[in-house]
Amino acid sequence: SPMDGINNNYRRVCRITILTKSILISNSDVKALIEHAKSEGSKESCALLIGNETDHGWNVKQIFLTENMDNSEINFTISPEQELEVDAIAKKKNMEIVCIFHSHPNSDAIPSNTDKKFMSVNPFPWIIYSCETDEMNCFILKNKNVEQLPIKES
Repeated sequence: SPMDGINNNYRRVCRITILTKSILISNSDVKALIEHAKSEGSKESCALLIGNETDHGWNVKQIFLTENMDNSEINFTISPEQELEVDAIAKKKNMEIVCIFHSHPNSDAIPSNTDKKFMSVNPFPWIIYSCETDEMNCFILKNKNVEQLPIKES
């Protein structure tokens, strides 16, 4: 029917107008995250990033380097206490947690199967830094698909 044609066109137009959101982060915050990752040596480092989400992406305003409770080379856990503390600071500043960061000491900067499992529980963008390749990437889980987001440094 003619209505189907209209719906299809509408859907197509809609898909085009969705801009890829990016992570906006300062150069000094990126450096601090990399230093944090390198200082943890062979264990995964982690951090919580606060700021604001806009139409264009996630604006990182402040980073909180956190303790990896797992003390592991392949896993990380941020304590609920630390997460609540950071969340409270964010709210006081009219911000929210916008990103979770962790490092992969011995593998690429892409989500592991464990990461994917936790990404579905924490639907934030995840920044992963590889100490091995010196690469930093960002991912978000959308309808069970991992999508990469651009990182824009300022």
